[in-house]
Amino acid sequence: MASPSRSGAFQEAVDRRVERFTESVSFDQRLFRQDVAGSIAHARMLQAQGILTESEASSIEKTLREIESEIEAGSFPLRIELEDIHMHIEHALIERLGDVGRKLHTGRSRNDQVSTDFRLWVREALDRVDERLLALQRAFVARCALDEQVILPAYTHLQRAQPVMAAHYWLAYCEKLERDRERVADCRRRVNRSSLGAAAVAGTSLNIDRGHTAEALGFEHVSANSLDISSDRDFAVESVFVLSVIALHLSTWAEEWILWSTVEYDFIQLPHAFCTGSSIMPQKVNPDVLELTRGKTARVIGDLQTMLVLLKALPLAYNRDLQEDKPAVFDAFDTVEAMLELAEPIVAGSRLKVESINARLDRGFLDATTLMEFLIKRGMPQRSAHHAVGALVKAAMTNGKRLQDLPLSQFQELDPSLGDEVYEVLGVTKAVEAFVSYGSTAPTQVANQVRSWNDRLANGATERRTPAEIS
Repeated sequence: MASPSRSGAFQEAVDRRVERFTESVSFDQRLFRQDVAGSIAHARMLQAQGILTESEASSIEKTLREIESEIEAGSFPLRIELEDIHMHIEHALIERLGDVGRKLHTGRSRNDQVSTDFRLWVREALDRVDERLLALQRAFVARCALDEQVILPAYTHLQRAQPVMAAHYWLAYCEKLERDRERVADCRRRVNRSSLGAAAVAGTSLNIDRGHTAEALGFEHVSANSLDISSDRDFAVESVFVLSVIALHLSTWAEEWILWSTVEYDFIQLPHAFCTGSSIMPQKVNPDVLELTRGKTARVIGDLQTMLVLLKALPLAYNRDLQEDKPAVFDAFDTVEAMLELAEPIVAGSRLKVESINARLDRGFLDATTLMEFLIKRGMPQRSAHHAVGALVKAAMTNGKRLQDLPLSQFQELDPSLGDEVYEVLGVTKAVEAFVSYGSTAPTQVANQVRSWNDRLANGATERRTPAEIS
């Protein structure tokens, strides 16, 4: 039997080289469940509209379920001459049901069929990504209780800057992941629009009910323009963009923890189940999962580049180029899901090396900014205070001392009225305790944020605080 996609207009058989070049079943077979679900919804709509009988629709649904089970079991044969998974399923349906099977494609085209299946797949994949993002957030929040009293040096330009609570650091990643979850949810809204029934490009003269299939498949809206539907891959590009940002965040985290796990930093002990060794150096415990997380981010960004270049010059409406969208989308989702799957146990299973951190915590003058703000509160202009503290840092560095080791007389050169109260903001612990602003590393602020995150993550909700709630 000839492929259902070739009509009687063709004067010769397709060249086998063309079959090999144009096939997509090698990768779009992943859409088989979505194709069966969309086809069943379409058949039931055709029944409701009087285009199929109840018996015909039931036979189609029953047979599609059988085909689905065979594909799941690996017993369904795939042939490149049938091009894609959609043609495979329809061909098998026609082989088993004859003319009843031929009726299924009434009122639809492969254009809207593929778009619908792809949207269903991306919607499910976005939901899986959101679940993994939530699990990673919970792992970071759980660390807050474990590292409640730990203070870390925060860096800018990879130079020590100010002291922060470890929990404040963990929650910084919760914030990034929350924005990722918001983007996932926002992207999902645009994915969740039904293409089915738009047909090839102009719609159909048959009395179909697109709202019926949209509701059956869980779509929130029905796309309104058949020309746009045939060409639209915005949802695919946007989903890969969202994945690229997630990958960037994971790469940032991986890079920092790679540094932290070195002897030079000696901040963190990674779980050995997620590290590898060296083929020649027996002492090595390498952070290969983190390195590959960083490396695979380039791959996801490459997938985004592929999608953008693929679409940049396509006219309305459908063009076969769009067949090439799926490998990039599938790869981006596979890669990010794998990265997230490993990130959660690494975060949960790592241990801060508190003794090592504390042994060097007073290096780098982490309390210098707090001292400057202490002088500002006493009336000194910011630029003057900035210069004065810089001079004190220079003096301390010259003598191999910390700011808190300087004699009071040296502070009184800046302001003769200064007394011992200046020492109340010096040292990393006192510097941390001096913070007061919302969103800062102040212990009370951090404790409030930890409670807030625990409440928010208990039900998995994404939620932002308004300025009124902050004040």
